[in-house]
Amino acid sequence: MVRKIIKIDREKCNGCGLCAEACHEGAIGIIDGKARLLRDDYCDGLGNCLPHCPTGAIAIEEREAAEFDGKTVKQNDTKGQSVLPCGCPGSHVHAIERETSKPEHSVATASELRQWPVQIKLIPVTAPYFDNANLLVAADCAAYAHGNFHAGFMRGKITIIGCPKLDNTEYSEKLTAIIRQNGIKSVTVVRMEVPCCGGIEQAVIAALKNSGKFIPWNVVTLGTDGEIAE
Repeated sequence: MVRKIIKIDREKCNGCGLCAEACHEGAIGIIDGKARLLRDDYCDGLGNCLPHCPTGAIAIEEREAAEFDGKTVKQNDTKGQSVLPCGCPGSHVHAIERETSKPEHSVATASELRQWPVQIKLIPVTAPYFDNANLLVAADCAAYAHGNFHAGFMRGKITIIGCPKLDNTEYSEKLTAIIRQNGIKSVTVVRMEVPCCGGIEQAVIAALKNSGKFIPWNVVTLGTDGEIAE
């Protein structure tokens, strides 16, 4: 199938690794000091890596995507450690078996949602509920993955959610405005372990830096089985 895929000019590449950090899919690795597209099927063709390349070594082309031959490509990350590319685990299909421990018609748990809307791209920058608030910025998959999400993370917090891969927008500017213009007391980020969720964590970190405020913050990572990762 012909589709958009990145092309890397290794002559222009200086090996800075910014493109690999920006790629939500884990499609780019640093091998022998140069950026390399690890597999065609990892690349989503959206070009998130393009603005981060200081030498203009990356372009988007339309071509037939090569099929994966089953061989694992070994790469070196930007810290020089040997790692294996995983692409986007969020796209990998697998079943999760669970024991049924509660009656089918169990008592409903009360919602801990304290405001509306909840989507980052829809929520207003200034709202009365932001005043003196503990802010929860969560990947939208997290509430479905973690069984105790409301009581464990949302209780006592203002919750805003997003998906940096599907929304295809930059959150940091809006999050900066929310933090800068309101009396936010703390920020908690809850993300999934998949690489694309790194976008929401990086957006919060950038917003905290750009806001000019010193606010306590922490990040909680959930596995695809919903358990809190070590």
